[in-house]
Amino acid sequence: MPTRSLRTLVLLLILVPLACQAPDARFTVEERAQWRERAETISITRDDWGIPHIEGETDADAVFGMIYAQAEDDFNRIEVNFLNAMGRLAEAEGEGALFRDLRMRLFIHEDDLKGMYDESPSWLRDLMDAWADGLNYYLATHPGTEPRVLDRFEPWMALSFSEGSIGGDIEVVRTSDVESFYGNGRPTMAQADRSDDVYMEPTGSNGFAISPSRSQNGNALLLINPHTSFYFRAEVHVKSREGLNAYGAVTWGQFFVYQGFNDRAGWMHTSSRADNIDEYLLDVVEREDGWYYLFDGEERPLTARDVTICVREKDGSFSEHLFTTYRSHHGPVIREQDGKWVAFQIMEEPLKALQQSYLRTKAHTFDEYVETMRLHTNSSNNTVYADADGTIAYFHSNHIPVKDPSYDWSRPVDGTTSATDWKGVHTVEESILIVNPPNGWIQNTNNWPFSAAGANSPRQEDFPAYMSQNPENARGINAVRVLDGVTDFTLESLRAAAYDPTMTAFEDLLPPLFDAWDALAADDSLKGATREQIGILRDWNMDWAVESVPTSVAIFWASEFLRKNDRDAPPRAWVEALDVASRRLDRDFGSWRTPWGDINRFQRLTGDIVQPFDDDEPSIPVGFASSRWGSLAAYGQRTFNNTKKIYGTRGNSFVAVVEFGDRVQAIAITAGGQSGDPASPHFNDQAGRYARGQLRPVYFYPEDIQAVAEEVYTPGRR
Repeated sequence: MPTRSLRTLVLLLILVPLACQAPDARFTVEERAQWRERAETISITRDDWGIPHIEGETDADAVFGMIYAQAEDDFNRIEVNFLNAMGRLAEAEGEGALFRDLRMRLFIHEDDLKGMYDESPSWLRDLMDAWADGLNYYLATHPGTEPRVLDRFEPWMALSFSEGSIGGDIEVVRTSDVESFYGNGRPTMAQADRSDDVYMEPTGSNGFAISPSRSQNGNALLLINPHTSFYFRAEVHVKSREGLNAYGAVTWGQFFVYQGFNDRAGWMHTSSRADNIDEYLLDVVEREDGWYYLFDGEERPLTARDVTICVREKDGSFSEHLFTTYRSHHGPVIREQDGKWVAFQIMEEPLKALQQSYLRTKAHTFDEYVETMRLHTNSSNNTVYADADGTIAYFHSNHIPVKDPSYDWSRPVDGTTSATDWKGVHTVEESILIVNPPNGWIQNTNNWPFSAAGANSPRQEDFPAYMSQNPENARGINAVRVLDGVTDFTLESLRAAAYDPTMTAFEDLLPPLFDAWDALAADDSLKGATREQIGILRDWNMDWAVESVPTSVAIFWASEFLRKNDRDAPPRAWVEALDVASRRLDRDFGSWRTPWGDINRFQRLTGDIVQPFDDDEPSIPVGFASSRWGSLAAYGQRTFNNTKKIYGTRGNSFVAVVEFGDRVQAIAITAGGQSGDPASPHFNDQAGRYARGQLRPVYFYPEDIQAVAEEVYTPGRR
């Protein structure tokens, strides 16, 4: 096999900043005048929670105002998202982001995106133009904002970040693999501390849909509950006179509501593990004119592409790092395995993805929503849907390649034969689809779809194994329990179901602990040391609560046990973990009898993307717990920087409950607050309600918005 030096162009270190500098940021007088004229037609109303309600004549006007308002709330997050999406993060953060950028640049190329922009339908170009203009107008009117890199936004950039998931398909690729293959031994990117990752939240989200037959008012209801890192999305309401009227969570920097609703329909995305990402083992050979791979008995050339990544040095200068990357028809080469190169295939359709992401916000009926799904670019997500016509539905993934089921697609497959090629995409109807099930409800919690409608769910054996790989999880079991048999759901009772305190994981975890404790000899010191703890756990109803001591004991015990053992551990290990957890509680909090709310906290101190935490600073008690334990209201937390208390960083980042009738009614909450500026009154004004699960009213109609308006202005005139 070839040596690394042959497959990687020599890394060049050029301490000349010219090629790495951003475009000239000076905006012309003509541009400023055009932006100002457009801004005068756009209205931004901030309600009493600081949430912007934007209205424009056209969709493009509304997009201009929407992205301008986002920049007011947190320009830094917008810029960082697009630096990451375009593979330019190292220009801001230095060498630690080098191979993260290279990973993105295996898939994202500026010239390609510019070509897609040119090929876009005119309505989409108008939106992208307005998006760039809105951001540039913000920069032009806010000279105090100092971008780290992006002094000017170009319309084509919107195509680099066209799907709003957290951790998209590209991020499945390990940066360490990219570095090993392309990096010539350079240092790896620094990774986040995982020393206490027992508190890390399992990824996922919750979506519930209730049919009119199961609601008190005869209207469909929808729970929107994405579980992302906190502050990853903001809340927004955007409206035009061309039919746009969308409310919900928008990922910073994007111009479409990612999870939300309009006046007739709502959509909630959960993460899918349909097998739509595959690796191919390539047999490669070097010829005089480049590298080739064997395919169906012939040699095909690998496409070679030079990629230059700029890195900010500590002194503020830039270095250029030049790589040659390789791609087969399956996708880019990402690593080597057992002497073979590994190509990585995902859905790569930025133009279609951006169209679908926007068009679904204007879909008012089930049929219209299905038409957007026929673009097949919402690759990493399931969708739970409800509308004012009373339709509820579940779409499983949206990009499931047709593949030969005789292969094991959970592993890299043979890339030398067309037998393993993708053969199109399963249609919406061929994929797992549930519409108006007779039980009257649908749930998905990043679990498998085979319990999504209880007894009326699809059957696993009716679909190829690659179509669904998620297992059932504790949240899914809990969701079925709280939804089944209820016939009179309201906004408030669906909210209460979403915050049901039962932690179903302990239904299976606690009985073996009790059996192990009972089996200990009466005079065993371990039995004596844990007698009282066992007593309170036996009496516990497995509900989390701020004032609950058994919640603290159970979570610390289970975390300690699962850190070192599996369920086949000897009986004594179960009890020893309880003793160790009790001593840890004694050490860190003064007593193992510490209520859960004294340990589990919400704190927001700064607008930093990576939040600091401090036990000596104010924080708020939180009752709900990690979804690892089956808590439907998810609160992913762990200790930080030697803190004793555990602080939330992800989980219930945004929650909304929506009722669709003649008029939309909704309640919602966002972690912390709308603004990323600690000086803003809306930086942390929702924290108390968030911690209590007390959702606030959503203002959707003009009269309601005006009644609570704190400020009404046009962009540039606040």
